[in-house]
Amino acid sequence: MTVNNEMYHTGLLAPLDKNNVDTDQIIPKQFLTSTSRDGFDAALFYDWRYLDNGEQNPEFILNEACYQGATVLLTRDNFGCGSSREHAPWALKQYGFTVILAESFADIFFNNCMNNQMLAIALPEATLDKLFAISEQCFADKQDIQINVDLQNQKLISDKFEAIDFDIRSDIKDRLLSGLDFIGVTETFNPKIDEFEAQLKAQRPWQ
Repeated sequence: MTVNNEMYHTGLLAPLDKNNVDTDQIIPKQFLTSTSRDGFDAALFYDWRYLDNGEQNPEFILNEACYQGATVLLTRDNFGCGSSREHAPWALKQYGFTVILAESFADIFFNNCMNNQMLAIALPEATLDKLFAISEQCFADKQDIQINVDLQNQKLISDKFEAIDFDIRSDIKDRLLSGLDFIGVTETFNPKIDEFEAQLKAQRPWQ
């Protein structure tokens, strides 16, 4: 995850205080008919964002004006459960989210996020409780929360709270910092693969 060639991301935090947000809520199945990866942001959290008449739901937190342009999503446990559809991280990323903070993530959703250059950070419940409390107070005070996500040093930094350390697997960290997905990582081994194939052909000229 590189921003302006730096190893961090700075963005506005938006809270979604819900457990077990599944992929059908992230992007409902009726919007998965497109053969393109684009255009899913309009349907993100569709059943929560919109009323039956198609107008925005004024009671849905992410529709608040102060959270428009948010790139860091604060949520709860078991985020991204349900189906394995990759459209869920596509919709989140196209909407603008680059970082997701939650207590835990469904395994396939987690890997899909990382493969789409999105950072999914698991934090303890107590830490999330503090962040939600801070977010609620800032909302009441009409203040926003800007977070610097320092991937290289594995820290969340803001003027609203003390720095928070987070864990991440070294291979995932390397992929995000290099901007590579699974295929991209495999392609870095192409010279060794070519060398091996050349050696094998020399040993077996009859093939």
